[in-house]
Amino acid sequence: MKKTSSRVLLLFKWLILLAVLLAIYLPLVMIVVYSFSTSKSVGGEFGNFTFSLYGNLLKNTQLLAALKNTIVIGAVSALLATILGTTASVGIHYMKKKVKSVVDTASQITVVNAEIITAMGFFLLMIFLRDTVKIPVNFSLWWLIITHTVITTPYVILTVTPRLSQLNPNLLEASMDLGAGPLRSLFTVMLPQLAGAMISGFALAFTLSLDDFVVTNINSFGANVDTISTYVYAGIRKKGIPVEIRALSTIIFVVVLTALIVYNVIKNKKAKEGAKKA
Repeated sequence: MKKTSSRVLLLFKWLILLAVLLAIYLPLVMIVVYSFSTSKSVGGEFGNFTFSLYGNLLKNTQLLAALKNTIVIGAVSALLATILGTTASVGIHYMKKKVKSVVDTASQITVVNAEIITAMGFFLLMIFLRDTVKIPVNFSLWWLIITHTVITTPYVILTVTPRLSQLNPNLLEASMDLGAGPLRSLFTVMLPQLAGAMISGFALAFTLSLDDFVVTNINSFGANVDTISTYVYAGIRKKGIPVEIRALSTIIFVVVLTALIVYNVIKNKKAKEGAKKA
């Protein structure tokens, strides 16, 4: 009786796991499959097998411009967020306990705050700077980079902070005892140990920027700057999702998956080498 119940429980667990995996990966698989189809809609009749969507993607100048803007905004904002987030993490780490708790909580406001409120806050700030303070700024690509940097920096802090708590504080003290100043010790001792967390933070910030729609849509007001998300949204409102987006989504998915596999292979290889040395 116990064996039967345990088998039923195991089967139930596997069914739940398969259902979850199916819900996660089925939409991705459908996009990849229909990127080689002449069908006008995903989920409809497959039609003929073709590579035409990939050829048409290279001819769709608006979508390519949106892709360029998305990558530029994501890469620049992720780089700035990594620099600011790592610096903030180090500063917070060495603060006194009471102040550290307050600053650490304040740094995560945009994480727990509703994104629509953050987006409207940036929008109103731009209006205030331009119309009230009379600063010659406007909605533009650079404004979107600033907004994405602000909303992704807290995630870098969340990624780097746990790694800081794992570092050996004696190494930094030994470096300064040997004559290195605080700045040199930071770059030669601490940052190399934080490199893995910084790379993870950069990847997370880039992904969040790539995926953002609410902040981008509201703060591209009148700027004529489209990203992939705003381009697709505009297409849905006018005449439907452009079919070339399937090909682009497939390319992005394959690139991200390949990068993830390579990163994990290298990480595991280094971990094994470290274990052998130890």
